[in-house]
Amino acid sequence: MSNAGSTGGEEPGERSDFIRSLIRQNIADCTFGGRVQTRFPPEPNGYLHIGHAKSICLNFDLAAEFGGTCNLRFDDTNPETERADFVAAIEEDIAWLGYQSDRGTLYASDYFEQLYQWAEDLIRAGLAYVDDQDAEAISRNRGGFTEAGTDSPWRNRTPEENLDLFRRMRAGEFPDGERVLRARIDMGHENMLMRDPVLYRIRHASHHRTGDQWCIYPTYDWAHGQSDAVEGVTNSVCTLEFDAHRPLYDWFLDHLNLPGDRPRQTEFARLNITHAVLSKRRLSQLVGDGHVDGWDDPRLPTLRGLRRRGFPPKAIREFCRHVGVARVDGTVEVELLESFVRRELNEVSLRRMAVLNPLRLVIENYPEGQVEIREAGNNPEDPSAGARQVPFSRELYIEHDDFMLDPPPKFYRLSPGREVRLRSGYFVTCTEVDTDADGNVTEVRCTYDPETGSGQAPDGRKVKATIHWVSAAHALDGRAVLYERLFTDPHPGADGADPMDSLNPDSARLVEGARFEPAMADIAPGQVVQFERLGYFARDPDSPDIFHRTVGLRDEWARIQKRQRKK
Repeated sequence: MSNAGSTGGEEPGERSDFIRSLIRQNIADCTFGGRVQTRFPPEPNGYLHIGHAKSICLNFDLAAEFGGTCNLRFDDTNPETERADFVAAIEEDIAWLGYQSDRGTLYASDYFEQLYQWAEDLIRAGLAYVDDQDAEAISRNRGGFTEAGTDSPWRNRTPEENLDLFRRMRAGEFPDGERVLRARIDMGHENMLMRDPVLYRIRHASHHRTGDQWCIYPTYDWAHGQSDAVEGVTNSVCTLEFDAHRPLYDWFLDHLNLPGDRPRQTEFARLNITHAVLSKRRLSQLVGDGHVDGWDDPRLPTLRGLRRRGFPPKAIREFCRHVGVARVDGTVEVELLESFVRRELNEVSLRRMAVLNPLRLVIENYPEGQVEIREAGNNPEDPSAGARQVPFSRELYIEHDDFMLDPPPKFYRLSPGREVRLRSGYFVTCTEVDTDADGNVTEVRCTYDPETGSGQAPDGRKVKATIHWVSAAHALDGRAVLYERLFTDPHPGADGADPMDSLNPDSARLVEGARFEPAMADIAPGQVVQFERLGYFARDPDSPDIFHRTVGLRDEWARIQKRQRKK
């Protein structure tokens, strides 16, 4: 059994969709000798995002489910936009997501010589020619959807002439853009991509792997299917925008002497998420124009951003599997993704107390200088997580929002004369309040009932609220970043609008002066904890005093479903 799709012992369950049905039929018919081989083929010109995660999960999971193999291959055919650091970042993101390529990392550039030889084979067969037209003329002469294209003046060059020119292109005799190699298919074809597509263009640019060895580079369409064939891929799974490319994919394979099985391309709907853009161009614009703080900004849907925000890879995998594969593009609510994140974090994250907007609370009948160690559970969902020791003293910090001088009828937290429970502490009753010259509350004074340390009152009286706290003398200073949607419009850029018009200027808010319980010192960089009553927060990997809010405690997806059921 292959280790493709391995996720720490996690076995994907039996699933059914049109791609899996096709593979099952192939296996039953002994197509490809019963083999299943997939691949994830990114171009190393940027960082991966949540949309790529769906393709990664699908390709690796298919291989795991059917006892096949899956590999990572970089389609690195454009030296002007591709970089080695993008390669490293993509490898790192895939490993973080929980997958491992069966054959290490492969590259289309590994096959440049084979692709070149196949191009010469097409030339000899009269199926490719060197065109002297520039890019503008080629585009103009391709025609339109209701108008046939115009043959190039150089379309009928002899194979001998074309071979000579193509070899001189490779030798570096011509400048960029002076000539291209095109397939000789049909300038009147109803599919515009079949109208003599370009196979090679001259680019005197250094490649991140091959250096200056080449000055002609294959186009994506020419390299993609042939790379699949070289590697022995059986199922080339692509997103729907490649549906129009499939006839070209097949045409190339049909006219070449392949080393083995002929791969089959199948398209599925890409993943779109509300309140986000997944276009590389738009993501680059967000970073380049300074709307976000780099590619790992927690507001971005990049895998690096989601990791910094604290999204667990298991939750992303389970979300992608839940969404499944379809034949029609659609958009998934980001609240669904967050629901998977919340579910996973609820099971595995430690609980800690943090006060983001501190208000001093003094327990006047608690002995001065006394420090009591209270025991608090680490995770009620996981008894094996044990408990931690939390210091309790006369002076505490509570959230400003947990106190009101003149509360409305349904406010059950602390107010003058009201009794509440302190989490893992005692019952306290507000007796007095200090305010500043403007009437703002600066300190709350209380008394406590020493008989309520168990969390219950011996006389059976009840309280309607429990609030969290941090001992003032033992508190750690810290900061937190609270996030709203990066785009206020659920569908930024819909109906031709500029998505940047719905950018939210208040999508991130840094909270200074937070107070944390001492056990927060042991939280590792990148680790997510639940700030009790506040939400899930991830410790920043570079600035340990900063915690990014991952998701809140409320399941907004459940509320959306409830509203939909009422309609």
